[in-house]
Amino acid sequence: MDFYQLVLIGSFFLIALVYASVGFGGGSSYLAILAQPVFLLSQDVIRPTALLCNIIVVTAGTIIFYREGKIVWKEVWPFLIVSIPMAYIGGFWKLKDDTFFVLLGITLLIAAILLWIQPERIASSKKRNYNTTGTNIALGGGIGFLSGLVSIGGGIFLSPVLHFLRWADARKISALASLFILVNSISGLAGQFQAGLPGISWKFILPLLAAVFLGGQIGSRLGAQKFKPLYIKRITAVLILVAAINILKDHL
Repeated sequence: MDFYQLVLIGSFFLIALVYASVGFGGGSSYLAILAQPVFLLSQDVIRPTALLCNIIVVTAGTIIFYREGKIVWKEVWPFLIVSIPMAYIGGFWKLKDDTFFVLLGITLLIAAILLWIQPERIASSKKRNYNTTGTNIALGGGIGFLSGLVSIGGGIFLSPVLHFLRWADARKISALASLFILVNSISGLAGQFQAGLPGISWKFILPLLAAVFLGGQIGSRLGAQKFKPLYIKRITAVLILVAAINILKDHL
């Protein structure tokens, strides 16, 4: 195990711990780190690694939210019914390496902005007029496709939009984001395997999965009791922004 892998393991543990505490999987940060030029990793390694880490982290959180009654199927199905097949299509569709890294860099830039502007709480309980079933289906499908294409999970995009739409309280939004990340990460990964991934180095991936499992378990139990979600999101936004610029600098 070399120095760079030890850096990745430590980074992934901390990301999983912090992200799980606020209901995210951490896909954007895993991707931001893995795509840094210093690690010399291809998208064939980056994409499945990020999705596997997402799945490990958000599974526990999703189960906790479900047991708390925060996931109500009649409310969440519009976001999932199209997003799952679209994530599969996105995962199946392999881009050229330069195209992938440019798209990833742009996606991370947008994610950083959304994280920064996301409100700490919903100002009003009244839903906006365009918060309709059709809107939610289209929203889920679009984000689901992007999730599969760049392996980002999607919660980091869905959550700020739901806050803007005043879809529900912050805890329910976190619950839906967690479920959304889980099902679309599984679907996107299935699409990647169907497309035919080259041999995955489990020697490389397994220590990362162990790190995010441990971090995710701790984070999902700490919740917002130890970490202030707004500060976490702002700090993460800055880090993702720097990483995105570094990725784009090398591929534009």
